[in-house]
Amino acid sequence: MSKNLSTRTIIILPDDTKKPIVEAIEAAKKNIKIKMFVFSDPDLIQAVVTAKKRGVDIQVMLNPARRTGEEENGETRKLLEEAGIEVKDSNPKFGITHEKSMVIDDEIAFIKSLNWATKNLTVTRDYAITTNHKHEVEEVVAGFVADWNRTDFDPGEHAHMIWCTGNGRDRIARFIDEAKHSIYVQNERYQDSVIIERLVRAAVRGVKVHVMAKPPHSLKKDKLVEGVGGLRIMDDVGIKIHTIRHLKLHGKMLIADGCRAIVGSINLAPGSFDDRRELAIEVHDEDLVLRLVQVFHEDWKNSHPLDLTDEGLFADLTNKGDGGDENLALNIKHKDKSDDDD
Repeated sequence: MSKNLSTRTIIILPDDTKKPIVEAIEAAKKNIKIKMFVFSDPDLIQAVVTAKKRGVDIQVMLNPARRTGEEENGETRKLLEEAGIEVKDSNPKFGITHEKSMVIDDEIAFIKSLNWATKNLTVTRDYAITTNHKHEVEEVVAGFVADWNRTDFDPGEHAHMIWCTGNGRDRIARFIDEAKHSIYVQNERYQDSVIIERLVRAAVRGVKVHVMAKPPHSLKKDKLVEGVGGLRIMDDVGIKIHTIRHLKLHGKMLIADGCRAIVGSINLAPGSFDDRRELAIEVHDEDLVLRLVQVFHEDWKNSHPLDLTDEGLFADLTNKGDGGDENLALNIKHKDKSDDDD
């Protein structure tokens, strides 16, 4: 990426592989700032350690544990610290730091939906945008420094990036409200009432809304009611809702009118907007948005509609998941357990 020309590029996983990320780390000359929810891929760990050995100053901020208390970054932290790399837990101000970002030499920023876990590089649909636009890079750096030093960070009313907590809900709602012809969305979770309302209102005013989501059985049980409810509300107004066949959906991406897109870490859920550190970017670059549209259409071809009827939900949750249908008040005649008592 030229230092003299302000540009953005896109990385689409698994198509583009981890190579562009590894090459960016290998090209670092002065410093690398990494903020990551899960960091476990051996090749990326090695690339960062090797950069440290050649004299690059590296700061790594890792989310200490999931909401459940599960820790995933302990071994990586140990390996990085053994290499002399400074590692900190993410800012405790947030319930979780779900942001996935990297800045190279304070000149190139990566804003990503993907964790640095091998599965996110090989079997999930994920995205990253790189930018060397000075104002965007400076804002990502400012957010990193604030979280590193445990200080307040307010990018202001005219923030270039999309932040949670902060302007995330408003920016995404406005993005949807301004759509005139089409909205394409890929996200794991559709649980925020404001965003669901905006998607419904878009469909009602004649915008073509296509949504790709994870199947209900993949949702956590304590989020099943609101997750399924959001999908069914959209389905009721004619929004087409599909689930991808050939990959696992992890990317968080919206496209409006084939000319604007948002990519980042933000799930469309209240927790992401109100309690987590998240980061996304809105882009209008014609070549980037065109590729996102092409990928969405290809994924749509390799998908199938979600069956959100009572019968469909019951079958999905009981045959493919661990149940949970009892929480949804489905109008299904359950088999009488006494039939099996003999």
